Amino acid sequence: MGLMKEFKSFAMRGSVVDLAVGVVIGGAFGKIVSSLVDDIITPAILTPALKAAQLTDLAQLVIPGTAIKYGNFLSQIISFIIVAFALFMIIKAINTAKEKADAKAAAEAPPAPPAGPTQEQLLAEIRDLLKK
Repeated sequence: MGLMKEFKSFAMRGSVVDLAVGVVIGGAFGKIVSSLVDDIITPAILTPALKAAQLTDLAQLVIPGTAIKYGNFLSQIISFIIVAFALFMIIKAINTAKEKADAKAAAEAPPAPPAGPTQEQLLAEIRDLLKK
């Protein structure tokens, strides 16, 4: 029974749930980016290059005489760049918001109480009082 409790505690921890949500959203975002590359970018931007090579699809770009499909590789590179840039922009926005919140919290923080006398100062006062 202890193992099940420990697992439940682990699985319900906030970071594990956040990671699970991130993986699901990342998978869906990956499909959106793949569609963007395959259905919009490739036809709109790469069509002249494909027509020059007498091809209709990026997946048809292969090295003659081999099974190496560098067209698919190019498509995946474009997808990666888009995903990496989108994540960069999201993280940059989060960091900017966090910096603003931290600056606001620092501005609203009460001022530190004035520092009291140091131990040496107190000992010197005691010494002076004992001399009197």
